[in-house]
Amino acid sequence: MAVDSTHSSPLGVPASDKDAKALQFIEEMTKNVDSVQQRVLREILSRNADTEYLKRFNLNGATDRETFKSRIPVVTYEDLQPYIQRVANGDKSPIFSAHPISEFLTSSGTSAGERKLMPTIHEELDRRQHLYSLLMPVMNLYVPGLDKGKGLYFLFVKASTKTPGGLLARPVLTSYYNSDHFKTRPYDPFNVYTSPNEAILCIDSFQSMYAQMLCGLIMRDEVLRVGAVFASGLLRAIHFLQNNWKELAHDIANGTLNPKVTDDSVRECMKKILKPNPELAEFITKECSKEDWERIIVRIWPNTKYLDVIVTGAMAQYIPTLEYYSGGLPMACTMYASSECYFGLNLNPMCKPSEVAYTIMPNMAYFEFLPHESSASRFVDLVDVEIGKEYELIITTYAGLCRYRVGDILRVTGFHNSAPQFHFVRRKNVLLSIESDKTDEAELQNAIENASLLLKEFNTSVVEYTSYADTKQIPGHYVIYWELLVKDLANTPTDDVLNQCCLQMEESLNSVYRQSRVADNSIGPLEIRVVQNGTFEELMDYAISRGASINQYKVPRCVSFTPIMELLDSRVVSKHFSPCLPHWT
Repeated sequence: MAVDSTHSSPLGVPASDKDAKALQFIEEMTKNVDSVQQRVLREILSRNADTEYLKRFNLNGATDRETFKSRIPVVTYEDLQPYIQRVANGDKSPIFSAHPISEFLTSSGTSAGERKLMPTIHEELDRRQHLYSLLMPVMNLYVPGLDKGKGLYFLFVKASTKTPGGLLARPVLTSYYNSDHFKTRPYDPFNVYTSPNEAILCIDSFQSMYAQMLCGLIMRDEVLRVGAVFASGLLRAIHFLQNNWKELAHDIANGTLNPKVTDDSVRECMKKILKPNPELAEFITKECSKEDWERIIVRIWPNTKYLDVIVTGAMAQYIPTLEYYSGGLPMACTMYASSECYFGLNLNPMCKPSEVAYTIMPNMAYFEFLPHESSASRFVDLVDVEIGKEYELIITTYAGLCRYRVGDILRVTGFHNSAPQFHFVRRKNVLLSIESDKTDEAELQNAIENASLLLKEFNTSVVEYTSYADTKQIPGHYVIYWELLVKDLANTPTDDVLNQCCLQMEESLNSVYRQSRVADNSIGPLEIRVVQNGTFEELMDYAISRGASINQYKVPRCVSFTPIMELLDSRVVSKHFSPCLPHWT
C-alpha cells in the first residue's frame, strides 16, 4: 500500500507504512551516530565485563572510550586463536562473551591456510535480520513495483562441520539460511523468491542449482530481479544454464525432474511446481541453442529491472561479463557484511558500481578506523573520519571480538547525516580471488616454494613469478607466470612434472580455495605459464619507462594492467594445468 507524502523521508517517499518505519530508523541512526556508538560500546563492555578476555586488561567495570582504548589492545585473528581454540574444544566458560557462543562462522583462510572460526551468539541473527529488513525499503525508493513479481536469486549453503567441542562451524550465509529467521520468514510481497527453501538448503551444489534454475525458467515472466551474493555466483548460474539447458528444457516440456536430482525434499517440492509446458521448453531451446549469448538474462527474463550482486572489491573484475549477459542492466550492491559482523547498507543502490558507497549503521557494533599507510597510529571514531582518506576497519562486537582488525581497507566518500559513507577499496594483503577464496602474498609464495621442490631433480629453479585471477572463462582460475632457470638443458622438467607443480601449488593453498575447486566447482584448475628467460627483466624495464624508481622496483606478485599482461603472454613458451583435483575433506 502506498503512503501519503506526509510520511516522506529525507531518503524519499516510502512504498508502505512498513517501509516508512525502516527509513525513519535509518534517519535516526545516521543522525545520532556518536551517541549510538557510545551506547553500543557501553552495552558491550558492561555485558561482557566478567569475561576472561576483558578481565585480563583490568577495565574494572569502565565502559568509556578513553579507558577502553588505553587498555584493550588492537588484535588480529592470530592473537585470538588460542582462546578460540579453547571454545572450539568445548570450554563453555565466558571467555569472550557473557552469552553462550552459539556456533562458529567460518571465514577465508588464515596465514596457515586453514579457515578462521569466528565466534557468534544467537542474538547476532536478530541484528543481521534487522539489517536485511532495511534493504528493500531503500530499493523501493528507486525501483517501483517490486511487489508485483519475484526475485530469481541463486542462494546456496555449504556443508557444516562440528568442532571437537560440538559447536557447528559454517559460513555466515549457511547459518542464516538455516535459521528460522530465514526458513519461517513472514510473507512479504517485496521479497518473494522463485527458489523454494528446499532447493536453497540442499547442500549438493548441482542439485541445488538445477532446481533453482528450473524454478527461475518456469516463472520467467514473474521475475523482476536476478541475483546472487557475489557477481561470480551469478556467472556460475549462467554457465550452468549453458551446460544444462537441454536437460532443463526436457524437464519443462514433460513436467518431469532430472534423475540426477536425488534429494527427497527437493523432488517433493518440485512436484508441486512442474507441469508439462512444451511452448516454454521450445522457447528455451530456441534461445539457448543460439551461438550468441549476449543479453541472455533479459532474453529469458524480459521483465528484469536490475541485477542484485556484489560487484565491489575483487568482484569488480566480473562487471564487463555481467554487462554482456544482461544487456547493461543496473547492478545493485545493497549491503556490506563479513563473517565477523554485518556493517551497513548502500543508500543509493542503483548507482554505478564504481560509485558504490556503504553507510555503516552505528548500532551493529563499535567501529574504529586506523588511517591506512600513514605513520600515525591514532585510531579514529566513526564520526571523525575524513572524506577522501583511507582507513583500516577495526570492530568490537556484541559476540566478544574486541578491537579486531577485519582487514578491509575503506575510503570515505561522503556522509549521510553524520554517518560516513565508505567505498570498499580492497582486502588487506589479498592478491588473488575468484570467488570467496582469498590468497595473500605469503600463501602464494609458500605454494610456489612447495611446487618448485619438484624441479630439484632437474636442477631447475623458479627465478621469478607473478600471477593473476583469470575470470574470462567460467569458472575462473589462477594463472601463475614462471620464469625458470634450467641449469642442465639435457635434463629439462617434463610437461608431466610441470602439471604436477600446478597440483602441488593447489595442495598448498587454503581450504576455502580447495573447497571451491573440489566441492563447489567454482574455481577451475590452476595454470602455470612458463615464460622466456629475461621476461621479468623486460617487465622491470617497462615499469621504469613509466616512472618507477629502479631502487624501489619490486616485481608485482599479481598483475592486472593490460600492457603488462600482453607482454607476459607474448613471452609464454608453455602452458600447464593441474591434472586432477587437490585434496579437500
